[in-house]
Amino acid sequence: MSSIERRIELDSLTTLHWIGIFLALTTAAIHLVIGATFFPEPGGIMFLLAAGGFVGAIVLLLSNYRRRLLYVIGIPFTGIQIVAWYALNRPTGIADIGLIVVVDKLAQLALIGILITLYRWDW
Repeated sequence: MSSIERRIELDSLTTLHWIGIFLALTTAAIHLVIGATFFPEPGGIMFLLAAGGFVGAIVLLLSNYRRRLLYVIGIPFTGIQIVAWYALNRPTGIADIGLIVVVDKLAQLALIGILITLYRWDW
């Protein structure tokens, strides 16, 4: 068994974990594209850091590193993304919200729900 195989713990991942990984990858990809578009402006850097946070969390999850703590930290980290978007954009109607934003925010809301569920289930 190689050292990478020893570090990655896939057997303990449930379907809910894999859905969470997919949602985190979705929002990370969106943040990566937006961040690369606006780099090196401060907003672009913030998007890239957010993308890195989601990818880093996935790596920690796959390595089975303190998963309960990861869930607890992931809930506000993801929630802040939603609140910050609203505070910065202040949409007044559905016309102010693009498809990418809808996909991103729905993925984040679903991810929060999954993180809460995983936290409650993981004893």
